[in-house]
Amino acid sequence: MKVYFKILKGTVHAVDDVTFNLDRGQTMGLVGESGCGKTTTAYAITRLLPPNGRVIGGGITFDGQVIVRADLPTEVEEVLRGADWRTRLDAVLAREEREFAAYQAGGGAILEAEEEMEDEFAFHTELKGLLQDAGIAPEDLREQLGRVTKSHLRGFGAGRRRRRREKEIEERISAIRWSKVSMIFQSAMNAFNPVYRVGDQIMEALVTHYPDMTKEEARQRVLELFDLVGIDRSRVDGYPHEFSGGMRQRSMIAMALACNPQLLIADEPTTALDVIMQDRILAEIRDLQRELNIAMMIITHDISVVAEVGEKIGVMYAGKLFEYGNIREIFEKPANPYTIGLLSAFPSIKGPRRKLRSIPGSPPDLANPPSACRFHPRCQFAQEVCKYVDPPMVQVGPDHWSQCHFAKEIYEGTLRGT
Repeated sequence: MKVYFKILKGTVHAVDDVTFNLDRGQTMGLVGESGCGKTTTAYAITRLLPPNGRVIGGGITFDGQVIVRADLPTEVEEVLRGADWRTRLDAVLAREEREFAAYQAGGGAILEAEEEMEDEFAFHTELKGLLQDAGIAPEDLREQLGRVTKSHLRGFGAGRRRRRREKEIEERISAIRWSKVSMIFQSAMNAFNPVYRVGDQIMEALVTHYPDMTKEEARQRVLELFDLVGIDRSRVDGYPHEFSGGMRQRSMIAMALACNPQLLIADEPTTALDVIMQDRILAEIRDLQRELNIAMMIITHDISVVAEVGEKIGVMYAGKLFEYGNIREIFEKPANPYTIGLLSAFPSIKGPRRKLRSIPGSPPDLANPPSACRFHPRCQFAQEVCKYVDPPMVQVGPDHWSQCHFAKEIYEGTLRGT
């Protein structure tokens, strides 16, 4: 998946070619420095991106349904900037055709013939403009337009059908958002409406997704959730500004758990909590997850939180997924210089005492990211190839991948300095 933002300065490559999967009952931690794209990934999954953010590559499938897909013309624009645009355009069109077939199988509408003709013309016009802007020779232009068949265009055209497709997908994600996919937001104060009582806001989520539930039943469920997260029942009619930061965070957790979702995305769920309450909340979430077989994705900069509750981990840097796989495997044998840096900067209460090491420099500007490997300006193992060639995603062990030119050497400990 790729998520880019348009700003006055240019295009911010917030999430770039991030791929992972999460099974029922699994917990995955997504870690990395601030601004690396962790929260943007979560907002893309829940379709909560701001207006200037767009998914321009890839897509998201939840429980067999495509809930997020890239906008094809925008992705084509990115493809045409590369020297290998012909091969990449073939791959984009082929993938979109497969994904739309899956979309139709999952309930996508079969569209009327006149709408297909209207959108085919609009799509060809848009694609023709992109090809001309890219400097495609006139003799090649007809060939490339001819390759875009109706099967490629279905669901990706402009006009009425695009609006219908967007409406269908929005209705689909609205139906599953909070009932099947919920999120614990990092900024709890901003997540709650300041003029409504906290208990009423949690009740609203329950009544919306359970139409047969009475207000009395919803209120009782809210009281049970308050017990779960350690808030006194007497505070159920309080307003957000009357709660402390920790209480607002726990109320946000209660709201996320209200409808017993299948996937829980927790963005820094314990940031505002003291260590005792943090341990309690993590234990409660973990117990509920096991009881209901919930999949959970925890976004954090605190590796110890992931170590406590996770089975998988993804390490992000500058919009890229640098390392991904089994958490025990990655903790014991990291295969990426950035992961080594993160682990070296975190204290351990076990084993001999060692001096903590920081990663030199600062994260890059994602509106103008470094060439090739985005970590090479800060990497202790960087060589010339890192500046000019994008590193591949290499499998170094069972359920263990690393995006680095020297991943296998680091994993095996044969690279000097590891």
